[in-house]
Amino acid sequence: MLRTTLAAGAVVAALLAPPGVAHADTAGAIPVLTDDRGRALTLRGWNVEDKTNRGEQALSAITERHFRDMRAQGFNFARLLVFWDDLEPKRGQYSESYLRKIERVLDWAEKYDVNVLIDAHQDVFGPAFGHRGVPAWATRTDGLPFTPHPDDWFAEYFEPAVQRAFTHLYEDEDLRRAQAAMWRVLADRFEDHPAVLGYDLINEPMGELRADEDLPTAARRIEREQLTPMYNRLADAVRSVDRDTWVFVEPTPIVGEGVPTGLGRIDDPKIVYAPHFYNTAMEAGADYDPAAGWIETYEQAVTQYPRDYQVPVVVGEWGPLNNSLPNMNRFYREAMASLGRYGSGWAGYVWCYGGGYCAVDGAGTFRTNKELTAEPYAEAVAGTVASAAYDSGAGVYRLEYTASRQGSRVTELSLPPGAWQVTARGKAIVLRTDKAAGQSDKGGRTAWVLAAPGARVTVTATRAAARQAAAR
Repeated sequence: MLRTTLAAGAVVAALLAPPGVAHADTAGAIPVLTDDRGRALTLRGWNVEDKTNRGEQALSAITERHFRDMRAQGFNFARLLVFWDDLEPKRGQYSESYLRKIERVLDWAEKYDVNVLIDAHQDVFGPAFGHRGVPAWATRTDGLPFTPHPDDWFAEYFEPAVQRAFTHLYEDEDLRRAQAAMWRVLADRFEDHPAVLGYDLINEPMGELRADEDLPTAARRIEREQLTPMYNRLADAVRSVDRDTWVFVEPTPIVGEGVPTGLGRIDDPKIVYAPHFYNTAMEAGADYDPAAGWIETYEQAVTQYPRDYQVPVVVGEWGPLNNSLPNMNRFYREAMASLGRYGSGWAGYVWCYGGGYCAVDGAGTFRTNKELTAEPYAEAVAGTVASAAYDSGAGVYRLEYTASRQGSRVTELSLPPGAWQVTARGKAIVLRTDKAAGQSDKGGRTAWVLAAPGARVTVTATRAAARQAAAR
């Protein structure tokens, strides 16, 4: 059982007496995501989606169970896929029914204390090419050809008609206005919803390659010349109705090949860089190759933009299709360690009940190696984090931070199911540990730590089996 520590008034008063400890030096570090109390946030969770159902059945594949089960495993984050073609099926006519369906999903997330990123999703542009995303009425191809690739849908991004459709979206003034108007509708409707943490302006944007360009060169040009101005336009549209919610911007998917983005500055104070973490060979069914150095190359590439422009980074999608191959256990362990080194969080792909990319099977049990994504982490730190790491072999999570001198004093830890002992050293105490929102006693737990202003604190969470082994 988790050890619950109730703080007596005298102890709390002593902790709140200000000592003279300075904050850790974070010069040159990637900034962290923060909540409305200034605490450093860590997001861990999954994409939730319904790509199949449309119209009156839209989003019906997403249920309350998704959020209850995610939170039961300790996850606090969901990237919710929404589709422009459902929101605005006819130009200028927005679906009130679809907005209500989004709101119902957000209400479930709020009930289970899950932060939501609303993602304007597109796959291969949209319905004009047999997918979801940008409405058919906003798709212009200039009559260029399109050939479906049923065995390799990503290859469809390189069809001439699809590439030209992206060019028109970026450059045609009326389509620019329509896309901005769509985002004003979403932001105006959901800016005050407690579950909404951010808006992801477009999923995996692509563009048109020129005859003399290789793919990395084209990606950097598209990001620099088309995506950067688009994101500035859309951020302005959001800010016309919502001043506070985080805005997430993505590079092209080419970043997955270890190519630094060509994105420029987005002139907004609450921007989050949101790349995806996919490897081409693994997506095609290959096993993880540790010797190839892909994770290291990706990490080096993906951290350049947030360092240069001083924005937080949250990985919006990751996870291989075939996660049961021989080296996948190592992949998940090394990927989790890497993601924890530089990011404010991630959303795996995808929380659903079945096979393929699904995180869990029909009974809600983690599929092979996916259980490695459920580990302790600090959801919100009231201070400056010096280090945070989980040793899965030892079953020990350790957080070191310098407590804030003003604002919130409470740090929150998320713990997956199991028996954990949480301790705090420094001028800090473990206030209590409770089951996660809406959960049974078998679900995850949340631990609260109270620290004195400026105190240097070490919090340790130890799994029961690890404690027993240490005692022998």
